[in-house]
Amino acid sequence: MYLTRQILEQREARILEPWGMKSADTRGRLYPEDEADYRTVYQKDRDRIIHTTAFRRLAYKTQVFVYHEGDHYRNRLTHTIEVAQLGRTLARALGANEDLTEAICLAHDLGHPAFGHTGEHILNQLMKDHGGFDHQRQTMRILEKLEQRYPDFPGLNLSYEVREGVVKHDTDYDVSDAAGYEPALAGTLECQLANLADEIAWNTSDLDDGLYAGILHVEDLATQPLWQMVMDSLGESYEPRQLPSMLRARIIRRLVGLEMTDAIQHTRAQLEAHHIQSVADLRAVGHNLAGFSPEMDAANSIQKKYLFRNFYRGYRVMRMSAKAERIMTRLFQAYITEPRQLPPSTLQKVERSDEGLHRVVADYLAGMTDRYAIQEYKRLFDPDERV
Repeated sequence: MYLTRQILEQREARILEPWGMKSADTRGRLYPEDEADYRTVYQKDRDRIIHTTAFRRLAYKTQVFVYHEGDHYRNRLTHTIEVAQLGRTLARALGANEDLTEAICLAHDLGHPAFGHTGEHILNQLMKDHGGFDHQRQTMRILEKLEQRYPDFPGLNLSYEVREGVVKHDTDYDVSDAAGYEPALAGTLECQLANLADEIAWNTSDLDDGLYAGILHVEDLATQPLWQMVMDSLGESYEPRQLPSMLRARIIRRLVGLEMTDAIQHTRAQLEAHHIQSVADLRAVGHNLAGFSPEMDAANSIQKKYLFRNFYRGYRVMRMSAKAERIMTRLFQAYITEPRQLPPSTLQKVERSDEGLHRVVADYLAGMTDRYAIQEYKRLFDPDERV
């Protein structure tokens, strides 16, 4: 027997909880098309996202460290894969749709420019008189317009629920603008779990990268509630300023486990407390039910502030941020001043676009990887570099 799309949909109907979004109940796509024989609508969406140029470029886009800082730090692609893995686990444990959750997770950072949040901030400043720049809006531009892979429609023509999950992605680093997607209603549980997975991933992996880089120090972390929670549960001891790599790995694994368990238990309790019996019930709440317990939320907040002060604002990270600002600003100004420096294919977009030169340049810069932006900077400003 083949597992056809219809059989997979029937399996979802049997297995998923009432609040889980069934693929058979999708609101569909903007442009009608035939669905796959052996994949659900969300599995098809997931595959389309993975095959985009924007997804492949994430491999050379900054998470915290630029690619040439070392081969062992997270980049935007490995971060995205970690988010998707955590999202699937959360969805499976809570009876939500794993495939929808994974698709949202895989798409959530496609619009990030080179150099991480620094690049986004710089582009927003450069575009302040031309509509600004936000990586979530840019993700939607990629999904709905910029990725040209099909002759019958622009973008990827993803299902409503995946697109909604992207625009309602809401974390400390992401402020959602859900215009056009019923902003008064909460997103699906799968959307909310993608938010949680993102928070868990960067809160734990950034700690790991900071320790590996030697920017964060064990003696400082010893006062952090999350660190104390993990070390108490492991029953481990270590010498000040010494943290063996094997123990560091155990600590991060345990931290991920504690965060995931807390999120699953608290979210389940919230679903039951609000008597959620359908996706419509969940949406009608109007705010996210998926989240951490008050105790874990408070501990996470303390650690985020610690990471911000000691890691994201550390001198090594700030030096690269300053370089990134110079690179992005000078590239932007060069293209605006003399558009004929743009590649012919990009220059043609300027001539055909009704959005103007500034937006096309912003799209071009946002699509660059760290590596390409650095190379382009050398080509434009280093007289000895071949153009």
